[in-house]
Amino acid sequence: MSQTSDKDPIRILFELEGRLRRAARPLPSEVELREDWVGIGFRLGGHQFVSPLGEVTEILTPTDYAKVPGAKSWVQGIANVRGNLLPIMDLQGFLHGHRTAATRRSRVLVINHAGVHSGLVVDEVLGLKHFLPEDQTQETPTDDAAIRPFLDGGFRIGDEHWGVFSMRRLAETPQFLQAAL
Repeated sequence: MSQTSDKDPIRILFELEGRLRRAARPLPSEVELREDWVGIGFRLGGHQFVSPLGEVTEILTPTDYAKVPGAKSWVQGIANVRGNLLPIMDLQGFLHGHRTAATRRSRVLVINHAGVHSGLVVDEVLGLKHFLPEDQTQETPTDDAAIRPFLDGGFRIGDEHWGVFSMRRLAETPQFLQAAL
């Protein structure tokens, strides 16, 4: 018989616990976790913007769409996206009156806020962007009067200045909601 078989099972458990505690590594020291601000980066004209991650539901490659008669010039049409009709709007056209040049980098940012489900054509999507709280600024990267109402400050990292573009605010704008001529 083994030496441990003569001992009380409780004592064996205590001895085992003691050996495990001596062999265990200490827990890492408490590390301060920072909450990054995460958004979708995109380019519109010569400016870089970022929209809160929760305000963009999908990113699409521009697809075929049907023209909508009697719509404003910035309404490109209606696309069938997986069986759902999606109005496609040219964001540059809405803001400045001239259409976004279609390139292989053009993308459609899909928004869905308070029943406003739309696709917004932008020049380029620049991916997920992570910013630290200390990078946040109330300054906006542009004085463009057409864009400023949709900006909520920005983030500055070195020479790069990203304006926070509120898709929610855009979707609540009466001019955006009036797409008919």
